[in-house]
This record gives sequence, structure tokens and C-alpha cells, in this order.
Amino acid sequence: MIVRNWMQHNPTLIDGDTLLSEAKRILTEHNLQALPVVDGGRLRGMVTRQHCLRAAHFVSRTQSADEYAFFANRLKVKDIMVRNPATLAATDTMEECLRRGQDLGIGQFPVMDGGQVVGVISSKEIFSLAAHFLGAWEKRCGVTLGPLVIKPGTIGHIADLVEGAGAEVQAIYPIARGEDGGNGKLHERKVIVRFHAAELKKVVAVLEAAGFRVLESVDTHCEEQH
Repeated sequence: MIVRNWMQHNPTLIDGDTLLSEAKRILTEHNLQALPVVDGGRLRGMVTRQHCLRAAHFVSRTQSADEYAFFANRLKVKDIMVRNPATLAATDTMEECLRRGQDLGIGQFPVMDGGQVVGVISSKEIFSLAAHFLGAWEKRCGVTLGPLVIKPGTIGHIADLVEGAGAEVQAIYPIARGEDGGNGKLHERKVIVRFHAAELKKVVAVLEAAGFRVLESVDTHCEEQH
């Protein structure tokens, strides 16, 4: 999964002299999370919806006409923007995007290609990615198994069991804990299984009979969680 295929294309760009009140209007009207700040063709910073809300909240708390006038007519994006923001390349992977976001504690990245801002990745795109993975719009049934050690053949065995119970497997996601992932050693993972099935209870029973621990199950037909 490449960032180019998930980012907001042709993002709205503003310059550092844009009034913060105008940036707030753009963010609100277009339901955006962040705006890259570009001057002279170069990325200079990033202003987010949170920046604007904080400033507006401060002004509302002071209840000062002078503060409101300053916010509305004089406070500029360059006064509060994040300078030299962390960026992603259009050719980076979404896995790298998620890792960097977690490491840096941020939810928005300008996306660069050839020194130009070509897109934005924000929490909106990340939520969309998660929704696609979990089949949020397809109303799949599902179970979460584990924790268990993934060995050669484990995933195939789970798929065979689920399909043997009359279900149609849509996706299987082994989820490693962050502190365990990537060290090359055997470690326990949870396994999320998404499928279409007429009888969720039958799938759960087959998995449990095979020795798997079912941590939770979701039945989209009756919209109940267990």
C-alpha cells in the first residue's frame, strides 16, 4: 500500500500570510484536518484544525473585543503554524506512515514528490484505510482469536476451519504487539478473521473445538457483539 494511492490529491495550499481566521474557514467548509503552508513554491509549515480551534477558544475565553479583532484581522498562519513539518514521500508505504505517525505523535503529513507538495495524509485517510481492512461497509462477520503463536500453516488452518464451517473468508489479519513485532522470535499474536457466514455460532464452535481461543465475535446479521 503506497501513500500516493491513499492520500488526498491536489490539496488546498495556503501561504504564511493567510489570516488564521481564513484558514479556519477553509478547514471547516471543506472538512479538512490540515493545510500545508507553501511560500515561494516551498513547504514552510503546516496548520491544523486543532491550531485554529485552540486560538479561537482562547479568544472566546478572554471575551475581549481587541483579542477578537486581532484573531479575525491580524493573526496569520505563519504566527502559529508548525514549521518544517515532518513529511512523507508519495512512494512511501502506508505502514511507514503509521509507524512515523505513532513515533512522532502526529496525525497529519504533507506528501512530497520532487520537492512539491502533492498530497496530504491525515487521520481521515488512516480511518479510511482501517475501514477498508475491516470491511466496515461490507458488514462482514468476524472473530478475534488468540493470543497464539503463528507457525507455518497456522493461517491456512484457520481459513480451512472457517470455510469448513460454511463461511466465506474475506480477510485474516495477524496483529503483533508493538514491543514484540519484528524481532525474529516466536511471539504471540491476535488474529482477526473477517468472513461472510449465515451462522456465526457454528464458526465459533468449530474454532473453539480446534483449540483456538475466541476473544470476541461480531455478527453483522443481528448486530451483536460477544
